[in-house]
Order: sequence, then structure tokens, then C-alpha cells
Amino acid sequence: MAQDRTFFVITIDGPAGAGKTTIARNLAQRLDFCMLDSGALYRTLALALLRAGVKPENQSVPAELLESIEISVEPDIGGMRLMLQSEDVSLRIRSEEVGNAASKFSAKPEVRKALLDIQRAVARKCDIVAEGRDMGAVVFPFAQAKFFITADPEERAKRRYSELMRKGEKPFYEQVLSDMAARDQRDETRALAPMIPADDATIIDTTTLTPQDVTERILERIEVIAGRAFKG
Repeated sequence: MAQDRTFFVITIDGPAGAGKTTIARNLAQRLDFCMLDSGALYRTLALALLRAGVKPENQSVPAELLESIEISVEPDIGGMRLMLQSEDVSLRIRSEEVGNAASKFSAKPEVRKALLDIQRAVARKCDIVAEGRDMGAVVFPFAQAKFFITADPEERAKRRYSELMRKGEKPFYEQVLSDMAARDQRDETRALAPMIPADDATIIDTTTLTPQDVTERILERIEVIAGRAFKG
């Protein structure tokens, strides 16, 4: 795996609502890197499984079904497009139903294994900022720069609540907070690839910071790690 390390890889992990997607996108745009949103990949697979009638509560997912699902990533500067069986599902995967299903499906070893090669393949195409929950610890242990973004649960729930309101949804804050706590519990306690900082990750608490503040801190740290200045 190490011999495939051609491009520069930055990983940004952390729980939902910590701001990692916004920060990863800002960082990728500043650096002219591609962005890998691993959560979107899990949502895409979850959408496919839901369409196939598989319930997230099922003990396992049939191997033949996972093998039949065609997911491709089209990386771009500051973002990516997700194709499911040749359908662009980049917007369809953003519902709360798909997000909650993705969190449950992602705890299954066969699901995580199915997406591992797809994620690593992106790093063989371009410099990337990869965001998720186990990017630095599991998917890209060879990444040159690793970060773990976190924030207080109440602040993360407020951010998620505001995001849903902007989309025209009418969520209850208490339900958003409850769903987020349940998702944290699943992600932190799953047997395979739990959500924990990589040993060599820089941890940043974003509770009182703006996305711009965090982006600047990360850029400064990357330049120290790399020993050179980046575009931006």
C-alpha cells in the first residue's frame, strides 16, 4: 500500500456536526486538491441497500448484493460527484433517512470492506483532502497530514439543526440532538474501525471557532509537516 503513495493526502476525521465537511471543502479549494467525502460514499451505498429492500437493522448484508452495486467517484477540485449504477445521486443521499441508515450500515464489516478500495483509489488519482470518521486511522494510515475535528455535542446539534432548517425541513432540536448522540455511540463503539483519532492526528476543538479559523490553523500545520508552503 505504501508504494502507491504518489499524491499528498490530508485526512480530517470527527463526529457529525463538528464542521469537518465544510472545513475539508474549504481546504481542498484553497489547495486545489480533490475532496473525498467518505460519508457521502456510505450514504450512496445505504441508498442502494434501502432501494434493494435491505433494512439497516439486518444482521448482515448479502455479499452478492454488495458485489452487484456499482459506485463510482468522479473527483474534482474541492468536491466530487457520486454515481450509483450510472445515476448521479450526489443530492439524493442528503436526506436524514439515508444519513441514519448509513450510520447503521457502516457498522457492518462487509459494508466497510466494500468501500475501502473505492476510497483508496481516489488517492491514486489526485492530491486529496479525505474527510470521515476513520480516514487517518484506517483508510489512509500513510497520509502525510492527519486531523481530528470535534466540538461539544450541543453545538454540533445546533449546527445540524440550522443546516436542516436551511434545507426547508422542520426538525425538532431535541430529536436532532438525540439522533446525533446515538450516531456518536454507534461510531465510537463499533468493533471495526471505531471513530477515534489516529495516533499521529492533530486534534482541534471547533466549538468556539469559525470554519475559516480552523482552515487557517490546518493550513499552518500542513506547511509545518510538509516543510513547504502550499498554494492558497
